[in-house]
Formats: sequence, structure tokens, C-alpha cells
Amino acid sequence: MSALKLSGAEIRQAFLDFYSQRGHQPLPSGSLVPEDPTVLLTIAGMLPFKPIFLGQRQPDFPRATTSQKCIRTNDIENVGRTARHHTFFEMLGNFSFGDYFKEQAIAWGWEISTQVFRLPPERLVVSVFEDDDEAFAIWRDKIGVNPLRIKRLGADDNFWVSGPTGPCGPCSELYYDFHPELGNDNIDLEDDSRFIEFYNLVFMQYNRDVDGNLTPLANKNIDTGMGLERMAQILQDVPNNYETDLIFPIVQTAADIAGIDYFSSDEKTKTSLKVIGDHIRAIVHMNADGIRASNVGRGYILRRLLRRVVRHGRSIGIDDHFTAKVSETAIALSESAYPNVRSKADSIKAELQREETQFLKTLERGEKLLADLITDVKAKGIAQISGADAFKLYGTYGFPLELTQEIAEEQDLTVDVEGYDRAKEEDIKNTPDPHGEIDLTVQGTLDSFAEHLQATEFVGYKSMNSQAEVVALLIGGAADTEADAGTNVQIILNKSPFYAESGGQIGDRGYLSGDNLLVRIDDVKKESAFFVHFGSIERGNLRVGDTVTAQIDTACRRRAQANHTATHLLQAALKLLVDPEISQAGSLVSFDRLRFDFNSPRALTPAEVQQVEELVNTWITEAHSAEIEVMPIAQAKAKGAVAMFGEKYGDEVRVIDFPGVSMELCGGIHVNNTAEIGAFKIVSEAGVAAGVRRIEAVAGNAILDYLNVRDKVVKELSDRFKAKPEEILDRISTMQTELKANQKQLEMVKGELAIAKSEQLLTQSQTIGEFKIIIAELGDVDASALQTAAERLLNKLGEGAIVLASIPEPDKVSLVAAFSKGVNAKGLQAGKFIGNIAKICGGGGGGRPNLAQAGGRDASKVKEALGVAKAELEAGLG
Repeated sequence: MSALKLSGAEIRQAFLDFYSQRGHQPLPSGSLVPEDPTVLLTIAGMLPFKPIFLGQRQPDFPRATTSQKCIRTNDIENVGRTARHHTFFEMLGNFSFGDYFKEQAIAWGWEISTQVFRLPPERLVVSVFEDDDEAFAIWRDKIGVNPLRIKRLGADDNFWVSGPTGPCGPCSELYYDFHPELGNDNIDLEDDSRFIEFYNLVFMQYNRDVDGNLTPLANKNIDTGMGLERMAQILQDVPNNYETDLIFPIVQTAADIAGIDYFSSDEKTKTSLKVIGDHIRAIVHMNADGIRASNVGRGYILRRLLRRVVRHGRSIGIDDHFTAKVSETAIALSESAYPNVRSKADSIKAELQREETQFLKTLERGEKLLADLITDVKAKGIAQISGADAFKLYGTYGFPLELTQEIAEEQDLTVDVEGYDRAKEEDIKNTPDPHGEIDLTVQGTLDSFAEHLQATEFVGYKSMNSQAEVVALLIGGAADTEADAGTNVQIILNKSPFYAESGGQIGDRGYLSGDNLLVRIDDVKKESAFFVHFGSIERGNLRVGDTVTAQIDTACRRRAQANHTATHLLQAALKLLVDPEISQAGSLVSFDRLRFDFNSPRALTPAEVQQVEELVNTWITEAHSAEIEVMPIAQAKAKGAVAMFGEKYGDEVRVIDFPGVSMELCGGIHVNNTAEIGAFKIVSEAGVAAGVRRIEAVAGNAILDYLNVRDKVVKELSDRFKAKPEEILDRISTMQTELKANQKQLEMVKGELAIAKSEQLLTQSQTIGEFKIIIAELGDVDASALQTAAERLLNKLGEGAIVLASIPEPDKVSLVAAFSKGVNAKGLQAGKFIGNIAKICGGGGGGRPNLAQAGGRDASKVKEALGVAKAELEAGLG
């Protein structure tokens, strides 16, 4: 019997029909934007049913079947390089919600595989969880599978969990054997060249509690997944998923645009074509489900995929726009199963065209600069692009880090990601607040205005609006006489009710209006003696000499007033309750929050923070009226008014006095009575520099925004944890305890795995004279487990030397050396030896003569380091 030759669409329909005929309700694919808030994208076929499996929702049907769209990007670097890694894929599934269970699921899984798709039974291998004797017996006794072709695997491969606690259960997987002629001895299901897993059956039969105990579920569930692309590879008899009819037409379209033949191309070109085929498919479906390119969340994933498509297109010779044309092929392939793709075709292509145009400009600059950088790096004989250079490519030219890494890898170089992160943090730290920026060309023009214009008269202390004359107009920093609708402008009035940013308080917002004129004012800054109003003309025409009505946004003004007065009360409370020597070191008063920096040698205690907050609120409820007076500075200081250290004051100063509470020199806008603030809430207290602390707080209506956000978070946590608000902390503490226990258990398992792997190395030892040596890499084993493995090996080896390496994290290398006394007698000491070896990996280390550990950062050098270790041992022991 030979397998059927079916198209991808026929495979999908055959699966859905098979289970529909067996009482399963066929349901449409869920969106790639999941309801589950814990994940960005739909990553598995069962995700739409997760609330049912977790007991949060009752099912509408006892059985269901779907073809679910999925997106995963955790293995994005493998896309195009392996036979079956994808970002977008379809998962065919059949589900039982407390209806049938293990025996029926296995029987149907075998039936659809061998009778519907006609896969030869002798080409199938089955895996079961190592302790699942029931599943093993069903496959052997009920189905008739040769026991030699039923493999028991551990929990990492064949036990599904929903989390640290909750529903879980063993799995059973079906594999297709491309080379059954190799027989049943030594079957290794991790051999991708021989086996491909195409169907996974999850038997959800237990509930795991906080102690790890498994209790049988009253209602057992079935969750399965058959990879459509993998089944298409098998039935269409092609060497990889990309050459199936689900993806290859997209690949072919890209090849046609590039003017190349896929099958006669080298592997690098084929990889680029495969990446284009996979990613365009993902982009089309993400966009059809409402995801738009952006720099955050799902939008960032889409943008990253699209940029990879464009770069791979350029690498195979496509210099012009091509993504929209390739997307048409992807849309045509998908429209029969997913009609929303066709209905959104125009918007999909428009998005692709827009993003591609934008990114091509970035690529042209960045690729040239990066090429020059790579040349310089290689000329210096180093193998890594500095983090500062990588960030300069991004920060100055918009060239993404991921692309720098990809291109560097193609040139056998790495990128200092830690250095990149440091450069990024330094840039953020040194970037001025946008409220503090002003175009230097504006300043130059203002200086020339000073010769013939009078200073702006501020009338905003008493009035929210006023009639004013436009005395100067700037466009792009240059003086002009008029401007039309749609123009961004800077305006100087002869007088203004708008507060201009100063003293930590941001500028007012509002409007200028006149006959058929509306100008939105977004910010106001004081430069020289002028108030510069930054805004845009929304309607009409504005000319120098026009008379306009200047109206501030009263709601924003009231928020700023509340926050500014609250800042004064906060400083008074700190002086009274914490330290009378406290002085202001900076502040920010905006519409939604306030920030107060002060000199203090220590952090406030939680009790002090609470006392300060309570005292400020007491003063608010006591309704203290403001007494505002302009007086000589000497008189103000004599009365005890607080001045900000370093601030320049004139001979006459404005004093804001809330008698018995606070008196400060201040030119800002304040409430008339503390009761107008309403309430005050400290959000955080932290250090920002040596001897400087910062309090962030909200006051007035801004508190409602703050509380609404936190109330939403509390409600979501309550819903998620199924707990009352007062029970959330206990629930989180329980979860933390569980997590620590799981981490400890994981460390133990990793240690045991390392020991198990190391046992196999005994047969690979090399004899040098009277000594035996073992030099090997043990995957992602952590440093502790690596040392344990080395000690165990040396005990069993006797006289000899052990050198082991592992890569526990992408940019971390662990090394260990264990030497016997005889090796030490030869003059070799483990500490000095492994320290020198670690330098090859960009690290160092040491220890005792008989046992030592070291580490490094460059995982690409592990093979070279172990080679040097072997050569030095051979020289030292020979």
C-alpha cells in the first residue's frame, strides 16, 4: 500500500470530514489574535479551547474538529534552514471534552493515518510517555503495532502541562519513517533525517496540585494536533515542507521575480526563498486578522517578519518592491479556506507596500554602513561587532539589531548584544525630555526679534482666555508672514493666558481662534522674553498682525494646578516629617502626574512614605486658602519662604503661601484653596542619583486615572486567579513557592541528565600513555551539573583528565576540568589549565589543581577551545 497523493487543501478537508463523520463539530479557525491575554499570538491548535480544558468555560459541543492558524517565532532562525520549521502553520485537531478518551483517540489516529491517508503501517513509529503503560498496551494489543516501533519517551517530549498546577497528561505521537529499511534496532526519533512527527495525541487525564501530586480528572479530555504542512510533505513526497503546494507557489513567485531557478540554486539562495515563502504567508494572515506593523507587541513581530522578507529578497537580487506581488500568491492559496484573507487583500498589499518602501530606505543606508563596519572589523582581526556600533546603526540609521546579527552571522561574526543594551540605556539616559527641546534655528530668529518686539505679557494668572495679536510667526524655525491649514507653526503673541514651561511645570495646551481660524496649541515655551506657542493650523489662514482669541484647555490647566500645589505640600511634609534639611533638586509638573526630586542621604521607609501622604491629604481636606503676593526677595526670605537652590530670582519675587503649611517662591500656576486638589497619592519613591531621591505622585482627577488602571489590574488578577482581591497576595506567594520547587526539581533533573549523558562518554575516552582523557560538550547543562558530571566521570575513569563544556544560555559558556593525581604529577593543574582554555571563549576562571571551573561569553568558540584543550593534554601527557 502506498500513501495517497493529496493537495494541502485535500488533506485539510479529509481530516475535517473524517472527524465530522464521527460526531465532531467542525469549527472555523480562531483568530491569530487570541482571547488569552497571556500570549501575544495563537501558538497552538488547542489555544481557543484552553478555557474549556482549564474548567473556566463549559463546551458547546462534546467533540470538535478544527484547522487552526498558528504563529510561532521562537525558532525563527531555523526557518528556511531546516525541512519543517515555520513561523506560520496550520494545526489540524480533534478534541474531546469529557467524551471519548485514550483508546478511541488512538484508534481514530491510526485509522485516519493508515486508511484515509494510506500511510503504510510499516513506515509508522509511535511514542508514548515512559510511564503510560495503558497507551503502550493499546498500541501493541489493540492496534497491533510492533513493540519495537513503540518508543517510551520522558516528560520533556511526551507529557503535556498547562502550567505548574492544573490539567495535564501524557502524550502519544505518530512518526513517519522515511527509511524503514534501516530496521527496528536503535530507533532514534530525534533523527530528523529519518523521522518526522506528524500527529500528537494529548491525553488530559490528571490534575496536578501545588505539591506536584497527580489526581485523575473526573472528565478526561483529548487534544490532538496534526501538522498540515508536515502531512503535505509526506503525502506529496517532497524533501521539505517548503516544496509542498501550500508554500512552494509563493517561493516560485519570488524566484520568478528574482529571475532565478529554485532547484538549480545554491543552498543560501534556497534558504532566502524559503524564508520569503514562509514569512509572506505569516504576514498575510496576521494582517488579515487585524495586526498592523508597529514597534511593539504583535505589530513588532509582523514588522520584523516583513523586514526579513525584504532583506532576503535583496540578497537574491530583487532590488525593487516585490512583497505585494508575492502576497497575491499567498492570498490565492489561502482564500478558499480563509475567506477573510481575500476580503482584506487590498489593505494587506497597501500595508506591505508602505512598510517595504519605508524599510528599503533604511536598508540602503544601513547595509552600506554595516558592510564598511564588517570590513573594518575583519581587518582588525576580531570576530565581533561592538555593541556601540550596532546601536549606532539602529539609533542613527534605524537599522534593526536582528538584521545586524543576521548579516554578521553570514560573515562569521557576532554582535556584542550586552554592549548594545548598555549603549541603548545610555542613550535613553542622555536623551533630553521632549518638553525641554527647542529648535536652535528658532532661538536664532528670536534673538533677532528682541531688537524690535516687546516681551510677551502673561495674563494667565487671572484669565483663562484673552484677545491677542500675532506679532511673529515661524515655520520650521524660520520667520514667515502667513501660514495655511495643515502647517506646523511657532507663534508669538503680544500677550497670552498660556503658561510657558518653567519651574518644572509644563506649558499649557489650548487653541487660538478667529474668523474661520483654528490653531491647536500643544506646548508653550519661554525663550528670551517671548512665549513661543507650538501648534498646528487645523482650519483657516494665519497672518502676522491678526487678532486672535487665545483660549487655554481649562481641564488640563486644573490638573496642572492641582499637581503643582501638591508638589509644594509634598516638600513641606518631607521637611516636617523626615528631615528639615531636605531641599528640592528638581521637579516636573504635568497634567497627569508630578515628580519631585530632593536631596536626602537615605531612602524613606514605607512608614514615612505613608505618613507623608497622609499629612498632604490632611492639609487638602483642611481647605487652606492660597495667599499670593509679589514682594522684594529679601522680604520673602525674611518671612521664611522656601527658594529652590540654584534658581535665579529677580529683585521682586512671587510668593505662594498656604499659611501654616507651605510658603515658597514660585512663578507657577496654583489652586486657590488646597481643597481644590481633591486627593494626593504617592506612586513611588526611589533613588535617582547619589544622595538624590525621587517621589512620583498623582493628584486631583489624575488619581482617578491611576486608580482605574490599578483597579483593572486587580480585577484581571482576581479573574485570572479566581480569587478575591484580598486573596491575591496569598495566591501569588503560593505560586512563587511552586515555582521555586519546580526550578529546584528542574535543576535536579538537569543534573541527572548531565550525569546520564556523561556516562555514555566513558566509551569515547582516548588513551594517552598510562592516562585516559575525555573531552566533550554537553549541550545546555548548567555549571553545577557539569562539575558533578566531570567528578563522576573521573572517579570511573581512574587516572586521567576530563574537560567538559556546555552552553547553558545563548551567550554563556561553562567549562570544567577534573584531573587525577597522576595528571597533576605531570605538571598539569586543572585551575590554570581551564583558565587558559576559557580565554578562547572570551572568559576566564580557575580552581584547585584537581578540579576547576571557568566561563566565557562566546559560544561560537567552544569547539575551538575543546580542540586546544585536547592538543594541550596530548602534549602534556604524551
